[in-house]
Amino acid sequence: MKGLIRSGAGDATPAEGDQVVLHCTTRTMDGIIVNSTRREHGGKGVPLRFVLGKSKMILGFAEGFPTMQKGEIAMFKMKPQIHYAEDDCPVTAPHGFPKDDELQFEIEMLDFFKAKIVAEDLGVVKKIVDEGLGWETPREPYEVTARITAITADGKVILPSKEEPYLFTFGKSEVPKGLEMGIGTMARKEKAIIYVSNAYLTNSSLMPQLENLEEVHFEVALVQFIQVRDMLGDGRLMKRRVVDGKGEFPIDCPLHDSLLRVHYKGMFLDEPKSIFYDTRVDNDGEPLEFCSGEGLVPEGFEMCVRLMLPGEKSVVTCPPDFAYDKFPRPANVPEGAHVQWEIELLGFETPKDWTGLTFKEIMDDAEKIKNTGNRLFKEGKFELSKAKYDKVLREYNHVHPQDDDEGKIFANSRSSLHLNVAACYQKMGEYRKSIDTCNKVLDANPVHVKALYRRGMSYMLLGDFDDAKKDFEKMATIDKSSEPDATAALLKLKQTIQESEKKARKQFKGLFDKKPGEISEVGVESEGNKNASDTTGSGEAASSADTDADAKAIPRADSDLAFEGERPGLLGRICIWPSARRIFSSLGLNRCTIL
Repeated sequence: MKGLIRSGAGDATPAEGDQVVLHCTTRTMDGIIVNSTRREHGGKGVPLRFVLGKSKMILGFAEGFPTMQKGEIAMFKMKPQIHYAEDDCPVTAPHGFPKDDELQFEIEMLDFFKAKIVAEDLGVVKKIVDEGLGWETPREPYEVTARITAITADGKVILPSKEEPYLFTFGKSEVPKGLEMGIGTMARKEKAIIYVSNAYLTNSSLMPQLENLEEVHFEVALVQFIQVRDMLGDGRLMKRRVVDGKGEFPIDCPLHDSLLRVHYKGMFLDEPKSIFYDTRVDNDGEPLEFCSGEGLVPEGFEMCVRLMLPGEKSVVTCPPDFAYDKFPRPANVPEGAHVQWEIELLGFETPKDWTGLTFKEIMDDAEKIKNTGNRLFKEGKFELSKAKYDKVLREYNHVHPQDDDEGKIFANSRSSLHLNVAACYQKMGEYRKSIDTCNKVLDANPVHVKALYRRGMSYMLLGDFDDAKKDFEKMATIDKSSEPDATAALLKLKQTIQESEKKARKQFKGLFDKKPGEISEVGVESEGNKNASDTTGSGEAASSADTDADAKAIPRADSDLAFEGERPGLLGRICIWPSARRIFSSLGLNRCTIL
């Protein structure tokens, strides 16, 4: 039952997702106060906070709060099963609370508002006072400028307002944890009240003493934040925005390959005044124009420009391996130099959309992108090269040839691109991905000779010699003109197998010449104690030396095996008996293979 003591203001009532702020005094039916938040009734003077639909509360509160207006005072008379005596009640009654009695709850609804849940346990909740601009919010390690005041839950001021705003670095624990979490949800120019409970009130340089406070309310006006990005995650390549650009981050950034126009100034990090290049001076005042994704500027430079807005100015500090140590170095830049660039993005042009183009125009544009990828491949920039091929393949998903001739041209182009991607994977050492990419071509055309050859090479590099042999032999049967290539590939495969076996024999030398339970140190043989059963002759040793360099250049799937401390199993014991060795040898079987 609800009895109205004082009417509220307006017609609005709380809804699910709203935070309600209220005082509560609980009395028995005889008027004896059992519990209260009000100081005059023995409480602490701290209002209660609940988020409807999120906070745990008694059933009577969940039913009663949504009926109240702001400023209203009401008395709720509840049977025990509606408050703490409810079956499976989500909250525990205070010690000594008469939970089995009918009680009266006097509620004053101080405020309610749409809440932003910052912490899942409701330890940090935000109330937006004024909406901000845009949707970008601070994150580590942004530099934040904000006006901040703070009061306790009972209204005591603990951080007064001051004329100058506070400046702190996000993620450096310079403000209490809960406050930082709340600010991390705010946009520029937003004003908000952030409610922070005790668990999130960590000490900081802003507020060193926060012990014994149950809750603090921070009023925050986010003046500005400077985007600072740790591009590599290790603090070596840092981008700091000093002048905002136009548009929304990141949708208006040149994330995709584009024609970019920038002015920049390069200097040494340890000598800020030592400028080694300035486009406004050394390029006759003209900006630098380059296409991203083609390796035309240092990697660190391009990574940062891709995250800039038109008109933005940023300062970038870059380590040598992302600056000029892996890029044609200017004559006045020493090896190993840490550099700093001041970059201004004047604008960019995105590649033309294929919508509305004829089939021939599309294929011509695709060929240009493919040729760029080919150039990057020859320069050893395999990841950039692969990105170009992948870009065309993605666009091909929206291309639909109109007749058989166009279909044939399109299919050949797509197969060629897939095989180029497979070649990139092969150079990058990702042989299984190379095989999977070749399979895309062979699924459509099982007799594609180039795909068989490339897949066979990947099988060989992966150590799947049987599958490699099948692909090379199939090449010769499909296309007689490919016989020389197939023969050369089979010869290379044979050499690779021999080198693999020699490496295995060398690795396990002496392993099979011990009695059961005796394991010699792999590869170690004492002077004058040569293995009598070693069948490797001097000619074979010479052959091994001749091909050692090639063997090192070919990755294999063999892995080092750890035998130390292990007793051989049944098959292992059979293999290391002298009589068994002679039997296997007469059968032409390799002992390593049997083991």
